[in-house]
Amino acid sequence: MQTAASRAAQPSRAELRRIVIAIVIGNGFVAYDFTVYSFSAVIIGNLFFPSSNPASSLMLSLATFGAGFVMRPLGAIMIGHIADSRGRKAGLTVSLTLMTIGTWLIACLPGYASIGPAATVLMVLARLMQGLAAGGEIGPASASLMESMAYRHRCFMVSWRGASQGAAAFAAALVGASTTALLSPAAMHDWGWRVPFVLGGLIGPVGWYLRRRMPAAAPLQRASHSPGLSPGRIVTEHPRAFLCGLLMMAAPSVGIYLTVFYMPAYLVRTLHRPAAISLLTACLSGLVILVVTPLIARAADRCASRKTLQYVALVASLAAAWPAFWALTHGVGDVAALVIITAYVALAVNNAGPSSVLMMEAFPAHRRAAGISVIYSFGVVLFGGFSPFLVTWLINRTGDPMIPAWYLMAATLLTLAALKAFPETKAPDARLAGVPQPPA
Repeated sequence: MQTAASRAAQPSRAELRRIVIAIVIGNGFVAYDFTVYSFSAVIIGNLFFPSSNPASSLMLSLATFGAGFVMRPLGAIMIGHIADSRGRKAGLTVSLTLMTIGTWLIACLPGYASIGPAATVLMVLARLMQGLAAGGEIGPASASLMESMAYRHRCFMVSWRGASQGAAAFAAALVGASTTALLSPAAMHDWGWRVPFVLGGLIGPVGWYLRRRMPAAAPLQRASHSPGLSPGRIVTEHPRAFLCGLLMMAAPSVGIYLTVFYMPAYLVRTLHRPAAISLLTACLSGLVILVVTPLIARAADRCASRKTLQYVALVASLAAAWPAFWALTHGVGDVAALVIITAYVALAVNNAGPSSVLMMEAFPAHRRAAGISVIYSFGVVLFGGFSPFLVTWLINRTGDPMIPAWYLMAATLLTLAALKAFPETKAPDARLAGVPQPPA
């Protein structure tokens, strides 16, 4: 039975609402600033990586974009450790601070023509800071949301972290495309490319303020003084949870990077559809993730197992991948193509809540934030970050436009096998009674 002291330590509805708002706004900001770079990659290449060959400038710019992914595992270990040892708020504040500094540095940095090689070095440094922040954000955000709610509402709470990433994808696509449409090419090159970063930078201090004032009412959100494990020993102390969790990241990572971020380029370059469709595809996909993810998570909370709806969603997306891409490659209209893509996104990119909760419950509380951060960051680097490049290379080598479908199906099968082997564990703190309902 729960004691009066433990009930008093749990967040009230008002405190719970403040926790959710602070985490969702901050996480959305981190995701937005990490992805919006891609919309200005060509201009950044010209301004900060000058070369007589425009393709070389673009490749260097994209390599800097990729450097952010390389830093994510390090950020997961560093900031995850802070969140587990000093409290969730400390980790959340560090990640948001790093992202804000990196974003403002990009927004205000003079180009190569003004300060020479220092511009290139500082741009890379800013991107590395963003990578550290993005890698460290997932664990503290997910753990804070989960630990604020009773077992029967955990998936729904954690799903808002994934939903905020959908909102961020929508905002990044909309802002990037709007500035391109409203400004002349000369204005975009001179200053317009900075606008998305300035907007993101303005949100950063708001998120930082909200997180500093965020209540840490749940006992597990406070600093842990237990000896615990060093973050580097997560693999050796929890090998099955780490390995299966890492492989479980295949389908969601490949899914979001191919169907949301790569899909616009695939439609235009491979299927020769109008360029305008890329904006609609990215925006609609982001909205679908925002709306569907919490709905699936609420249903998952009603299931006896965290795995049930994940199996359903994975099998459905596996069955739909080939027909969806067959229709896209065989001349369906643009409206039909948008419907097919958004429907597939709804099936394939919706398990952020139950998947994250399943993983976190396999770790002890004092290793939870670092555990999910490391799994997520290594999984994104291994499966997601390189998937657009590999799919493009395979299409060029084989001439087969159905390559994305086969790639998605392979990733889904891998995740299904890992999900079956993942150890489902109800943590000692799982059956909290009397915790407030999710805020409306």
